[in-house]
Amino acid sequence: MPRTRSLAWSELKIGVISIIAVTLTGVLIFAVTGARGFFWDRYPLKTRFTAVPNLASGTPVRIAGVEVGGVTAVELNGEQVDISFEVRKSYRHLITNRSTAKLGAISALGEAALDITPSSQGEPIADWGYVPAGPPSAAITDMADMASGTIDELTKTLRGLNAGKGTAGQLLTDAQLYTELNRFVSTATALTQDVQHGRGSVGRLMHDPAAAKALEASLANMEAMTRQLRDGKGSVGQLLHDDRFAASLTSATGNLDALLAKLNSTDGTAGKLMNDPALYDRLTQMTTRLDELTAALNSGQGTAGQLLKDRQLYDNMNAAVGDVRALVADIRKDPRRFLNVKVSVF
Repeated sequence: MPRTRSLAWSELKIGVISIIAVTLTGVLIFAVTGARGFFWDRYPLKTRFTAVPNLASGTPVRIAGVEVGGVTAVELNGEQVDISFEVRKSYRHLITNRSTAKLGAISALGEAALDITPSSQGEPIADWGYVPAGPPSAAITDMADMASGTIDELTKTLRGLNAGKGTAGQLLTDAQLYTELNRFVSTATALTQDVQHGRGSVGRLMHDPAAAKALEASLANMEAMTRQLRDGKGSVGQLLHDDRFAASLTSATGNLDALLAKLNSTDGTAGKLMNDPALYDRLTQMTTRLDELTAALNSGQGTAGQLLKDRQLYDNMNAAVGDVRALVADIRKDPRRFLNVKVSVF
C-alpha cells in the first residue's frame, strides 16, 4: 500500500507540472499577442489596395491607433493586392461598411500597419467581407520626394536672390534700392516722431484736445444731418420720404423728357431749328449777311459806315444838330421875329 501511494503522488506531481507549464505557455503567448486575442476570439476580414509597400503577414491592424488584430495573408489579385486580416470580435460593431482601411506607419522608419477608421453608424461587415479602401496616406518615400522638390525650389530661389532677381534680390544686390529703402525708413521714423510730438494735422488730432473736440463736433453735426434726412426733414429728406415730392419730381422729369422728345422731333421752332436743315441754312445765311454788314460798317463803307469811321462827317452832323437846336431855341424865344408875314392887296 505505501508503494502504491508513492507512485500515485509522483504521477500527480508530473500532471500538475505539465498543467502549470501549459498554462505558463498560454499566458506567455497571450502576453505576446494579447492585443489580438485568442484564435477563437477573432474573425476574418479583407481589404484591397493597388500597392502595399512594407506590408506583410503579421503586420498589426489598428482601429483609431489601437492594435486590435493582425494581417494573416497578402496575395495578388490581378493588378491589385488582397489583404486578409483578423480582428477581435469585440470590435465588430466599430468596423462597418462606412469604415475605411488604409496603410499606416508605426514609426518613421517605414514599418507598416493597417489602419481602420471606426464607424458605428453603418452595418457590421460579415466574415471575409471587404473593408472599403480609403485614400492612400503619404509614404516616407513620397515625403522624401516632396522634401527634395522643396529643397530644389529653395535652391532656385536662393540663386535668383544672389542674381538680383525680384524685389528681394534687388534689395540684396542693388545699392540704390537699399539706399532708397533706408531713406523711406528714415522718413517713416521722422513722420512717426512728428505724430508722437503733436506736429502736423494727425499729431494735433492725437494730442490737441481742441482739435479732437472739433472733429467730434463735426461728426455730431454729420450724425444730426443724417438723422434729419432719416426723419424726412429738409428738401433732401422730403425727397427720400415724401411720396408727393417724389411724384412732383417724377412729373417734372416726365415733362423734361417730353420737351426733349419735341426738340428731337420737328415740332416747334426749337425742334425745327435742331432738325430742319432748311431753317438752319437760312439762319446761317442771315448770320453770314449780318457778318458782312458788320464788316462793311467796320470798313467805313456806305453812309452808316462813313458815319462810324469819318470824323469830319461826324463833326459836321454834330454842328448841324447844334445849329438846329439853336434855331429852335431862338424861335421859342421870339416867334414873331421868324413869323413876320406881310399881306399886300393889289
